[in-house]
Amino acid sequence: MSEVRATGWVGWAYFAAVMLFIGAGIDLFYGIMAIIGPNTAYFVGSGGGVASFNVAAWGWWSLIIGVLLLLAGLFLLRGAMWARVFAVIIAGVNAITQLMSLPAQPWWSIVMVAIDVLVIYAVTVHGRELRD
Repeated sequence: MSEVRATGWVGWAYFAAVMLFIGAGIDLFYGIMAIIGPNTAYFVGSGGGVASFNVAAWGWWSLIIGVLLLLAGLFLLRGAMWARVFAVIIAGVNAITQLMSLPAQPWWSIVMVAIDVLVIYAVTVHGRELRD
């Protein structure tokens, strides 16, 4: 196995960790606000159909994702291989979650998906350099 030397591109991996922290903070904030807010269910009609949306359940999901993003960012800075895999998986799950909320908040969802894609790129391409 060849030795990997840290280059200037290691900043991408640190960028990924910081973006995971920011995403975690936002998801934690939204999750807490949804949980302590009024426990309501919204009914959304699209194309003649009706769908139920439970805000408290979405809040708990956002809270769980936020905690996992925070842990992924913390362990990613340690440079372990399993942390890089975990960061890619949780960033992918967060991107899918943001896509599900696209009808409710389109611009924010697009921004968060773009950040998650950047995190996945940074971790997969330059994550190995964190070990050094």
